[in-house]
Amino acid sequence: MILTEKDITERLVGLDLPPSIKEAIQNGLKGVPVSSEQLADIISQVASDYEHSKVEPCEAVGVVAAQSIGEPGTQMTMRTFHYAGVAEINVTLGLPRLIEIVDARKIPSTPTMTIKLNQDYAHDRDLAREVAWAIESSSILHLGSIATDLAEMNVIIELNPSALEQRKITAEEVASRLKEETGLNVDQKENLLVMVPKEPSYRELLQLVEKIKRLSLKGVEGIKRVVIRKEGDEYILYTEGSSIKKVMQFEGVDPTRIKTNNISEIGEVLGIEAARNAIINEATDTLREQGLSVDVRHIMLVADIMTVDGELKQIGRHGVSGEKASVLARAAFEVTVNHILDAAIRGDVDDLKGVTENVIVGQPIQLGTGDVTLVAIKR
Repeated sequence: MILTEKDITERLVGLDLPPSIKEAIQNGLKGVPVSSEQLADIISQVASDYEHSKVEPCEAVGVVAAQSIGEPGTQMTMRTFHYAGVAEINVTLGLPRLIEIVDARKIPSTPTMTIKLNQDYAHDRDLAREVAWAIESSSILHLGSIATDLAEMNVIIELNPSALEQRKITAEEVASRLKEETGLNVDQKENLLVMVPKEPSYRELLQLVEKIKRLSLKGVEGIKRVVIRKEGDEYILYTEGSSIKKVMQFEGVDPTRIKTNNISEIGEVLGIEAARNAIINEATDTLREQGLSVDVRHIMLVADIMTVDGELKQIGRHGVSGEKASVLARAAFEVTVNHILDAAIRGDVDDLKGVTENVIVGQPIQLGTGDVTLVAIKR
């Protein structure tokens, strides 16, 4: 995100900084060098903030993070919201979205992308519209109508010439794609296509119609809709559906400015570090949208735990919680009997080093003051 001088000045107003530091930043924007007194103030402020943000030795950071995210989570609503003011596209927000993030769902309930375009395309609505039509999955229903002729036992597809021209596809290409996908002959007469099922039965006819309806003839399969919206001086595309790898390859798309809410897909295409950043950004945005403020360090800790092994893992029995070394910690989460039974069969030993297992057996946890033991030395 690029901040303008106006953006930085506006943000300075809300920051609790000494006047000399604010003045130094504003002077720096105008090209005025920082004085030695201002530099000393800046260094002092940075050192003070660093000392304030340090964690105490033996602090239970995991428990604090869980409480800091869990408590605001109880105030979150369960709703689906119109995405960024675009009425045609919905996205899941609130508690369901937060659950999706920590569950590391392969496919979110409402996958969506924000696609920004290159300079040549971003300021021209017609070019932006061409990119949108190229990306949007086109089915037969977008290009014309489909009907069944029970007398002749065939499927009749009537293509709309203006729809074909708009989506830059020809009747010949449609016929070729249908033949390739169904393995049936396509009888074409200009914009009229006729197909006959292998067996002349009503059931086969209906199955063929359903198969034709589901086919993606052009564009990216899975992206059902693309909406153009002007923000500032550029046009931005919002999609219903996500396929970041394929969309990156389209002419006019700026691959460095594509966003998707599918964290699993980000991990596969851009790597685990990108997935970690996506978890932090998505969780922070979800909480902020509900008017809740959580220190980013708690969310960063969750993101680190989910991605520390180089793959995306859920905070659940099939991921982080299910892979804990302690038998009692695993049993305390879910499917208690199974964990204890498996551990008994294997003869596992629990070292009682974590928080959960010590609480279960009634011992002080090995954190904070519980981490230190007194030793009496006789002199």
